Amino acid sequence: MSELFDEVDEEVRREQLKKLWDRYSIFIIAAALLVIAAVGAWRGYQYLEAQKAAEAGAAFDAAIDLSEQGKHSEAEAAFDKLATSAPSGYRTLARLRAAGEVATRDPKAGAKLYDEIAADRSIGTVQQDLARVRAAALLLDTESYPNMLQRLEAAAKPDATFRHTARELLALSAWRANDTTAARQWLDMIANDGETPSAMRQRAEALQALLPPVAKS
Repeated sequence: MSELFDEVDEEVRREQLKKLWDRYSIFIIAAALLVIAAVGAWRGYQYLEAQKAAEAGAAFDAAIDLSEQGKHSEAEAAFDKLATSAPSGYRTLARLRAAGEVATRDPKAGAKLYDEIAADRSIGTVQQDLARVRAAALLLDTESYPNMLQRLEAAAKPDATFRHTARELLALSAWRANDTTAARQWLDMIANDGETPSAMRQRAEALQALLPPVAKS
């Protein structure tokens, strides 16, 4: 008798499932097709993005080769093109390299391009600081110490990525301006930072030796 009831229950379940399928099959099929289409579209997008990145990487390497061959005008044009058409990861790098190419023929023009990058808040603090440091390096011999301080003070903070180079540039600028107090301040920061590169530490020690001794009170 129990087997008969089991067969009846099974038949009822099948009938219920058939009714559900008849009523909702179109929606189930549509949902499945949407999922398949979405996965296909995402895979296609990933493929296209990877292809664009690969093409941009090859073009970037080719532009670097032009620069290393001394073909700065051609390299500049190649980097400019990448700065407008490459995926976001390469655009900022291309802008930085293009500014460097311009700087080979016109340091002030190159510094101006770096300043534009440094003012672009959309690219991130690290890239902005790199642009600030490179612009300041180009203008070291012509900018006053107060102007250099304005340019580099933020990049010289303890948590800044390029603080070592920023501090060295500020020390050199202060030394050129005969501001021994400021020069010593930056040299001390270089010496007291445990992460200062050894070569830079040696340069700082050499510059420190050129400063007059601190007056005793």
